[in-house]
Amino acid sequence: MYYSQRSCPSGTTAYTIRAGDTFYRLSITYNVSLDAMLAANPGVDPDRLSIGQIVCIPVGPTPPPPTVQCPTLRIGSRGASVQQLQQLLRNEGYDPGPIDGIFGSRTQSAVMAFQRDTHIAVDGIVGIQTWTALGVNCGVSPPHTCPAGTSPYTIRPGDTFYLLAIRFNTTVNAIIAANPGVNPNALQIGQIVCIPG
Repeated sequence: MYYSQRSCPSGTTAYTIRAGDTFYRLSITYNVSLDAMLAANPGVDPDRLSIGQIVCIPVGPTPPPPTVQCPTLRIGSRGASVQQLQQLLRNEGYDPGPIDGIFGSRTQSAVMAFQRDTHIAVDGIVGIQTWTALGVNCGVSPPHTCPAGTSPYTIRPGDTFYLLAIRFNTTVNAIIAANPGVNPNALQIGQIVCIPG
């Protein structure tokens, strides 16, 4: 069932699906539970979202952010943050082993595979860049050095150099020149690029 923009129930807002969107990522972005997303979209198959499809996002008071949103995790780390990491890895198709809150060698291997595939330094340590690539808003910009006259930008679902050139009033060629070694046809969510201007 597709909702038009006018028929989302009260307490929700219409959202147009873009490339890379999933209910899970939207639930993180809009700080709502996955169950609330599903309840607000009866008849929508979350595994078959289409670009341009309208879905309804629950809105309401935003709870305060946790004091440490993106802790640095490594072998030996334990707790709820590790469980969250393990679930995020599994959702992205990487096997961290059991979701038990213990950062062991299987979780480290999954982290390293994810880092390699998203062009993050492969160190097996989960810092801001890895959390961001997993779709978590850490509330801070990951460290990244961009040349003078450019600013770092974190790739989001649906971004292309063409759309970024329009959004930031620059050209595709200028963005390509500011990002040597970056393949514009293989941008990854969470990847940092440099935007001229």
